[in-house]
Amino acid sequence: MPSRRSQGARSASCVLLLMFCVGCNQHSDEKYYLITANKQVSYWQLARAGFNDAAAGMKIPVEFTGPDTYDPKAEQDAFQRVVRTKPAGILISPADPELLKADIDAAIAQGIPIITIDSDSPASKRLLFIGTNNYQAGLMGGQAAAQALGGKGNVIVFTMPNQTNLSERLQGYRAALERSPGIKLARVVDIHGDPVVAFDTTQAAIDKREAIDGYICLEALAGKEVAAVLSQNHVTGKVVVAMDTDPDTIEWIRKGVIAATIAQKPYTMAYFGLQLLDDLHHHRLPSLNSNWAQDTHSPLPAFVDTGATLIDRNNVNAFMQAQQRRQ
Repeated sequence: MPSRRSQGARSASCVLLLMFCVGCNQHSDEKYYLITANKQVSYWQLARAGFNDAAAGMKIPVEFTGPDTYDPKAEQDAFQRVVRTKPAGILISPADPELLKADIDAAIAQGIPIITIDSDSPASKRLLFIGTNNYQAGLMGGQAAAQALGGKGNVIVFTMPNQTNLSERLQGYRAALERSPGIKLARVVDIHGDPVVAFDTTQAAIDKREAIDGYICLEALAGKEVAAVLSQNHVTGKVVVAMDTDPDTIEWIRKGVIAATIAQKPYTMAYFGLQLLDDLHHHRLPSLNSNWAQDTHSPLPAFVDTGATLIDRNNVNAFMQAQQRRQ
């Protein structure tokens, strides 16, 4: 017959084991997702790092998913697949906000918290948007372009007009460039998520000897393509304003081919977004269907601005050094 001491030790061990098991399973009902329409680009790999770092700190399971190339319909399919798993919450960057509106609303109706990051779906019932103030980013880029152009010239804009964030950036650019009547928007080109369109359009403008003085890129893919074409054709004196901090984009700034880029904070968007989703899972709102944006007693902001920075030849080396220190 075991002694009282051995019985006590066994009881203590059982309690500790039970506590350990409870701790191991405290997140068994949780899984969070980050969904995008083009997950292989460096911008979204940076967001993935923020998402994973936040998950590691909170010890919760997460998954980063979506198509490998730009495909709004495939993003919708990924979203629908994830919703069927009844996740604890979803971060999504809607490439086509209207396409995803009904799906977001249906997920909210099922009690699944949805937060949009980077690109919004403002007409949907998503809880809030985390990302750049895109109008202000457009103003910033427009001011840089106008200064580099000396207040005059013809420019081409590369964008994807279906995305809310890019439409807001274009509005900011237009507002900034209108202050310089000598600058004209020759045309706005929809690249449909394909950087080859920016490459071919720039090459065609050179071949036809079009009077194009500047190229404005509202998304991450086009800037480095424009710079490559200009460099290959030995064309100088053109102004290129890019978006985001793809390594090639930063290198073209260092070489003087790209005048500037607008740096966003996708790492921060995903990191902070996961923290909010986790908080919403553990401190549930009375209803996800409420109009929190107009509720003066809402516990949620309508918009979290993660900030943006202009990078040009004046600060590109400092930016590169800071990136290297983090590696």
